[in-house]
Amino acid sequence: MKNKLLYLFFVSASLCNRLLIPMDIAQTDHLKAYGIVFLDLEKNNKVDWLLNYRGGSFLMEYSGFLEQECKIRGIYTEVLTNQMVQQVYSEVDANNMDIVILEKAPKIAVYSPPDKQPWDDAVTLALTYAEVAYDIIFDDEIILGKLKDYDWLHLHHEDFTGQYGKFYRSYRNALWYKQMEADFNATAKKYGYPSVHNLKKAIAFKIKEYVVNGGF
Repeated sequence: MKNKLLYLFFVSASLCNRLLIPMDIAQTDHLKAYGIVFLDLEKNNKVDWLLNYRGGSFLMEYSGFLEQECKIRGIYTEVLTNQMVQQVYSEVDANNMDIVILEKAPKIAVYSPPDKQPWDDAVTLALTYAEVAYDIIFDDEIILGKLKDYDWLHLHHEDFTGQYGKFYRSYRNALWYKQMEADFNATAKKYGYPSVHNLKKAIAFKIKEYVVNGGF
C-alpha cells in the first residue's frame, strides 16, 4: 500500500508540471503575486506572462518550493497538468490574448530623496510589501552615471523646475522643507551648477538619455 501511494505521488507530480498564478478576482494577494514572479526570475527561471488571460496571469514551472512559498505569502495558485496547460495556450491563441516570456528579474531603482518625507511613498511601500528588490537613488547617483546599472527607474510626480516641489505654500517654514532646500542647493554647488534649476534640468536630460538608450 505504501509503495502504491508513493507511485501515485510521483505520477501526480510528473503530470502537474506548471503553476498558474491567476491575476483575476480569484487571486488573494496581487502584490505578493508579483513578488513571487520576481523571486522565480531571480532564480533564472522563465515565466510566461499570459496577457489578457484571467487578468494577466503568470505560468511558471512547478516546484514544491515555489508552491509552498506561495502558501506562506498568501498567494492563490492552481497546479496544472500538461493537458490543462495546452488548453490554456489554445484559449490564448484563439482570443485577444498573448504570451510574453519573462526571462530576467529587472534591477529597479526608485528616484526618491534619501531622507524620509512626511507623506507616504506608495511605490516603495508596495515594492517592499510585494518583496520586490529595489534601490533608492537620487541626484548624486544620477550625476555620477549610476543609472546605467539599472533596468528600470521609477519616478514619482517629480518637479524638475528647481522650485523645490509643490509643498511650498503649506510647508515652506517647516524644518524638513528648509533642510530639503539646503540639501538641493548643496548638491548643485557640489557639482558646479549655478542653481538648483540647472541641476534639475541636467538630471532630467540624463534620465531622458537613459530612456533613449533602452532604460525603462
